[in-house]
Amino acid sequence: MDDTEVTARMRADWNQRAGEDANYYVAFGRRSQDTEEFFASGAGVVLHLERELPRLAAREAALEIGCGPGRLMRPMSRHFTEIHGIDVSDEMIRLARERLAGVANAFPHHGSGSDLGVFPDARFDFVYSYAVFQHIPSREVVFGYLDEAWRVLKPGGVLAVHINGLPAHARQYDTWSGVRIAPDEIREMARARGWHLLGLEQIWTQYMWVTCRKPGGAVARASGGRCSIRNVSNAFSGEGVAPAAGPQAALSVWIENLAPEADLNNLRVTADGRDCRPIYIGEPAADGVSQVTAWLPEGLRTGLVPVEAILRGVPAAAPAWVRIMPAPPAVPRIAALTDAINLMSGNRIVTRRVKVSLSDVSDAAGFDASVDGRAALEIDSFCTDPVEGRWEFNFLLPVEIGAGWHQVELRLGRRRFPPEPIEVA
Repeated sequence: MDDTEVTARMRADWNQRAGEDANYYVAFGRRSQDTEEFFASGAGVVLHLERELPRLAAREAALEIGCGPGRLMRPMSRHFTEIHGIDVSDEMIRLARERLAGVANAFPHHGSGSDLGVFPDARFDFVYSYAVFQHIPSREVVFGYLDEAWRVLKPGGVLAVHINGLPAHARQYDTWSGVRIAPDEIREMARARGWHLLGLEQIWTQYMWVTCRKPGGAVARASGGRCSIRNVSNAFSGEGVAPAAGPQAALSVWIENLAPEADLNNLRVTADGRDCRPIYIGEPAADGVSQVTAWLPEGLRTGLVPVEAILRGVPAAAPAWVRIMPAPPAVPRIAALTDAINLMSGNRIVTRRVKVSLSDVSDAAGFDASVDGRAALEIDSFCTDPVEGRWEFNFLLPVEIGAGWHQVELRLGRRRFPPEPIEVA
């Protein structure tokens, strides 16, 4: 299938989804959300995007790729003189224009589905995209969009996009389950094109965040010499101790005088001489200190270990030290139990399908579920984050289960969880 066929299929499918229930297919919260509830559902995404704004030298113009009916454009519009959005679906753009009619600096555009040809070079300070490339079935279209985003960014501008980082599989991709792109492919793309790769988070998940900066512009600054590590702490707790493994085995390394060209391709962080996996480089604070987040290597010894930062082969002035403690045992816990389709309905099950999210899972084998002692049907599982051990399990209610309150019993291997109440509609 060539790009023309891909974009035609994308347009047709997303027009159909927009006509059926645009809010559901964009936010995937629940069917028939009202408009204000729909807009409110984007609050967490907006907070993530706002984290990148201190990197910008100016906030004149921003662009959202795959803007849908404008859920993120409305809150993001307050940060920029003007904000533009583009979408392959003309029906989504019709809804965006309707819903953003009162936002004078917001401009939705209908696009081709494979490029940003309606915009000139170096037009935007910030380009972002959330949960859009996950639905594109063509690698060529995804990488083409990334190159186009780079073209329309000003020097010094920032790109923050979601990409499907799940492991590749053999079946055909479509306009819902799009292509998968490995973290190393993103690293190589940034290296080959000379981009500053500043964030590569949630790798091997459906929602891998990629943050890059285009070299040049007013943000360029002199480094003023060799960098130094001011402090090292646990990335989650802020304490000076971190577990050797598990979902909190990550460090925040606070680096003073970090050169502006530092990125995830040229900055190494080591613990006890072993390479960590840096995932994020923050913008320098007022005191000139940048926060670098890095996951610890597997098999790291416990005790007091040295941490070093090495930029282009040159180590920081001196190592810092952090205490590594034995990893606590993985104790699986229920993170959420909801309707599998209408996620916002909580434990009120309206579609007869249940979704259970478990965290800290080291082995997903042996999962079982029953309702009031009756075996659940059609159980399937999906690893949403292998690094942090998060899994989703979906199942169908037994045919004997009618409306009213019931108890769900869950088991994972030898572990039995306390019963969870559900209300069947």
